[in-house]
Amino acid sequence: MAFITTEELATHLYCEEIEVISRDDDTLLMAAIDAAIAEAYGYLGAYDRDKIFAAEGPGRNALLLVFVKDMAVWHFINLCNAGSDLELREKRYDRAVQWLRQVQRGDIKPALPIADENGDGKPDGAAEYIYGSNPKRTQHF
Repeated sequence: MAFITTEELATHLYCEEIEVISRDDDTLLMAAIDAAIAEAYGYLGAYDRDKIFAAEGPGRNALLLVFVKDMAVWHFINLCNAGSDLELREKRYDRAVQWLRQVQRGDIKPALPIADENGDGKPDGAAEYIYGSNPKRTQHF
């Protein structure tokens, strides 16, 4: 079973819209779901991503689930705008990415399992390096 099923996207898109866009080809919807999961996966390097995305049913983080659905819907409706409010969907997609970036920076600590392979109770650290700097300052005299 996948982290999100095609049936679960009914909370974000009407079934009629899904049928019109997909033309009864579920592979298009599954490709959008897979892309959304892969995108979210990339932001959660400090967490046990395999465990997070292997979770099913109520074992999934509810907020992450909503945001991954938003991302999947955005990837899916780009095929066609059949009755869907693209501006709303784009805003929701942007909000999902913003939340994931905040999690990645450590500004938000979601209730997700951390990557702790050595068992010391502390995060092992991201598999990738996270870097950045302060915003550029401009002096006016």
